[in-house]
Amino acid sequence: MTSLDTILKDKSLSQDLLDIAIKVKNNERITSEEGVLLYEKGSLGYVGTLANFIRERKHGDKTWFNRNFHLEPTNVCLYTCKFCSYSRLIKKRSDGWEYTHDQIMDIVKKYDDEPVTEIHIVGGVLPQYNLEFYANLYKAIKAHRPDLHVKALTPVEYHYMFKKANVSYEEGMKIMKEAGLESMPGGGAEIFDEKIHKEIAGGKCTSEEWLRIHEVWHNLGMRSNASILYGHVETFAHRIDHMDRLRKLQDKTGGFQTFIPLKFRNQNNEMSYLEEVSAIDDLKNYAISRIFLDNFDHIKAYWPMIGRTTAQLSLAYGVDDMDGTIDDTTKIYSMAGSEEQNPALSTQELVNMIKNVGRKPIERDTLYNTVKDYTDFVFEDATVYKSYELPVINK
Repeated sequence: MTSLDTILKDKSLSQDLLDIAIKVKNNERITSEEGVLLYEKGSLGYVGTLANFIRERKHGDKTWFNRNFHLEPTNVCLYTCKFCSYSRLIKKRSDGWEYTHDQIMDIVKKYDDEPVTEIHIVGGVLPQYNLEFYANLYKAIKAHRPDLHVKALTPVEYHYMFKKANVSYEEGMKIMKEAGLESMPGGGAEIFDEKIHKEIAGGKCTSEEWLRIHEVWHNLGMRSNASILYGHVETFAHRIDHMDRLRKLQDKTGGFQTFIPLKFRNQNNEMSYLEEVSAIDDLKNYAISRIFLDNFDHIKAYWPMIGRTTAQLSLAYGVDDMDGTIDDTTKIYSMAGSEEQNPALSTQELVNMIKNVGRKPIERDTLYNTVKDYTDFVFEDATVYKSYELPVINK
């Protein structure tokens, strides 16, 4: 990839793009207008070079992953998001699943002899999955396995259960923390623009409520992630507005750990008429996210959603986190038509995937503490993980 110094010496580069490159070089924040300009005028090679410069300034060649599994209590939901391929309406609940407390604990216990460090819980919204249910579940998980980090639910679920229980966000999040909740994933944000949010995710918590619940959680001294759903009916300006709202909250609380761009997948939902954006668009979006969100430490590529090849490529476009082993425990994206129909990777596969593109694999816990550096580690099993033939990207 072209170096930043080469870009700064490029006489053919327009002044506005040169100004952005200079800001990146000097570790200065770009404006929202400049963010939109990157989408409109920046080539993939240009934004990739800037993003990679920032990535390596922050982390060098380190690339994080963790050993985790997903637990989805139900895919039956009160809400009818147009983009969602995962949930089943209550009137069609026979097509879905609704686990009891004991069934969920049985799933947790399946991992008792596995070196996982995190359980990631998300799912549909139903009345029986209320504040008491989740408080008791978190307590049970921590009592059974105290070392397992509980990362669970989004503001969509919390807003619903707190309203139903008639408690404030402050009181509700405190109850969750005391029950054993340790961090929040980044889902449920979709796109913050109120008009589009109402169009594609009407009925769920608003953008303001999503941000407020994360702020309350951060004020308790806790951490969370953030995301965006891109590649549907939004514009570039909507993407930047979304990231700008996150950047402003991060300036205020410092509680976000990582940003996860989530690609809209068009199978089996009400928005199937839309074409999906290309892998080139995915990489460009990762890069601009890295450039714009200067106060976020990490950018994550969620490999089950974009596929292993694009995830590998993204490590040169600002991404420094590959998520985790997953262990075929999430159905959210496979049901929407992602490349990964059986999303599971062994630790060895993830490590070799990262090494095959010249990066250093670091196993982390949920809070980005290093568990093990695999840079020079040699597995006893000499099996070589398939090195995917990376496509040529037109820069």
